[in-house]
Amino acid sequence: MQVVMRRWVKWWPIIIILISGLCVLGIAHDDGIYKQSIMKITAVKTTANDKQSDQFENKDRQITQRVTGTITNGRDKGERLTINNTYMKSQATTQAYYKHQHVFLTLHRHDGKITSSTISGLKRDTSLAFMVWLTLSVLLILMRFSGAMAFLSVVVNAVLFAFAVNWNADTQGSKVLFIFGLLAVVFAALTLLIVIGPNRQMVMTLITTICGTAISIVIALLVFMFTNEKGVYYESMQYVTQLPKPLFLAETLLGSLGAVMDESTDIIASLTALKEERPDVTASQIFKSGRQIGGEIMGPLINVLFFIFVADTLPLALLYFKNANSWGYTFNMTMSLGVIQSLISGIGIVLTVPLACGITSIMLGGSKPWARLRH
Repeated sequence: MQVVMRRWVKWWPIIIILISGLCVLGIAHDDGIYKQSIMKITAVKTTANDKQSDQFENKDRQITQRVTGTITNGRDKGERLTINNTYMKSQATTQAYYKHQHVFLTLHRHDGKITSSTISGLKRDTSLAFMVWLTLSVLLILMRFSGAMAFLSVVVNAVLFAFAVNWNADTQGSKVLFIFGLLAVVFAALTLLIVIGPNRQMVMTLITTICGTAISIVIALLVFMFTNEKGVYYESMQYVTQLPKPLFLAETLLGSLGAVMDESTDIIASLTALKEERPDVTASQIFKSGRQIGGEIMGPLINVLFFIFVADTLPLALLYFKNANSWGYTFNMTMSLGVIQSLISGIGIVLTVPLACGITSIMLGGSKPWARLRH
């Protein structure tokens, strides 16, 4: 029995990787479980390639393809179709298709027979499953149990997020702040519980994360109140079908939560390791050490948030510039809300340093109420 357990402990990451790899292969052949018709492309031929330009001298090419394929599911399985697909070379809003791809179809019938068909989109589940499998494999190979727990936390949070989005849709957005505020607390608690475990470090990190996030949002609301929200262009939020301000605050809350949790985890983990190596360290020394660690983490973390923001807005900003829009208008319509979110997250990052240091120095410095908690 002990020999079997030892072998399982040694080989369980490889077993999970192999099993999940088989699941990816299964997903690559899952056309039959879909109700919408799917076609496997067997041939693609370009029939037209024309130059296009507009009043702003933006140049592009309009390309027409003759796509031939075979339906792989449903009552029309095995039937061959030829469909014309027109796309722009830039592929900003259109899609080019290639041989061996699987695509979803919209079929039009008359008297039960297919009269015409169009491609409604690319079937991407295989690519998504492969990327998930690759991520899981890297985590298990490099980090083993810790990697498995990190992956599990992502899966749990994804399920919770989907539930929150459906709940928000059912309430027509009337409780968006309550829903995503509650979700933020649950996110933080479950993530830290799964990744760190039920110990004192988890409690300290959770308190710091919730406090840092809450304070940054409160400061943002106070600034909005005193400035009458001048310079905040909610109308730039595209495709919003509910009140934009609560939705923006909910989005900012989740973004700030991630940054604050990242920083608080790093600081408190380092201080906990310091306390374990030097049990005689004082509370003031813990606070000073944490402040030094936070000072080194804070700058790169704020810059990472800024780079993420720039990468997210760059394509749309370039599109605005190419259509002769000014810097001011482009910034207001594409970047202003992102900058505000980055500033709010930056405030949370700065405040997290003294919060993490203070909470850790109290709980690790021998305070009687917390001294009985086990690591």
